[in-house]
Amino acid sequence: MKQSFRAQSDWGFAGLRVVAGVLFACHGAQKLFGVLGGDSVPILSRTGLAGLIELFGGGLIALGLFTPYVAFIASGEMAVAYFLAHAPQGLWPIQNRGELAVLYCFLFLYIAARGAGPLSLDRLVKDWRKQDPAS
Repeated sequence: MKQSFRAQSDWGFAGLRVVAGVLFACHGAQKLFGVLGGDSVPILSRTGLAGLIELFGGGLIALGLFTPYVAFIASGEMAVAYFLAHAPQGLWPIQNRGELAVLYCFLFLYIAARGAGPLSLDRLVKDWRKQDPAS
């Protein structure tokens, strides 16, 4: 059984990356456009910057484009969000409602370390560059 799961690990990781990226982008859309049950914020604010990182970063992570760099930035944004917004409310993430920020932080740190994987635009660009004699 372990082998059958391992054979599908690229698909599983791609699914994880896409779902996390799309959900992260939804948080950005909430902040920037006031959709999906959110309130829009001024774009030239700290929360507006977070919304930009979430919307565009989530989209790039979902597509698997510039993934290690974007995921590292998203991970950092979630760490900052946790310590600025959640940690002052209590010691544990379950108390201060910061579980999602912590989870996104470590998930994106993992994605940054692993890269986009073979089912991504990063891989397509890499393969295209190998075939292009001009590069």
